[in-house]
Amino acid sequence: MTYLVMDACIRCKLMDCVEVCPVDCFYEGENALVINPAECIDCGVCEPECPVDAIKPDTEDRPDGHWLKINTIYANLWPNITARGEPPSDSDLYRQETGKFEKYFSEQAGRS
Repeated sequence: MTYLVMDACIRCKLMDCVEVCPVDCFYEGENALVINPAECIDCGVCEPECPVDAIKPDTEDRPDGHWLKINTIYANLWPNITARGEPPSDSDLYRQETGKFEKYFSEQAGRS
């Protein structure tokens, strides 16, 4: 099992999870974070730190493994992040929204 960042993170990117990760397996995109499944040690300390409940075990992924694929692909493209940064200034507007991947996901890397 591994943990994955899912839809709720998009446009919120609150980063409370980043500083508690003992193996620094978070990667930052323009408007979301991902976890590198190959680096995640399945400790679960990040899951309760996420205020929008965006981090889930891979057992809660879609049947097609959508979030495992997204996390794997972008963890290999985006820069590693080891310290909490500032969330987007408008993140409060998107916290309760669903279906954000199709509407807002950006393939662009975050800060480096």
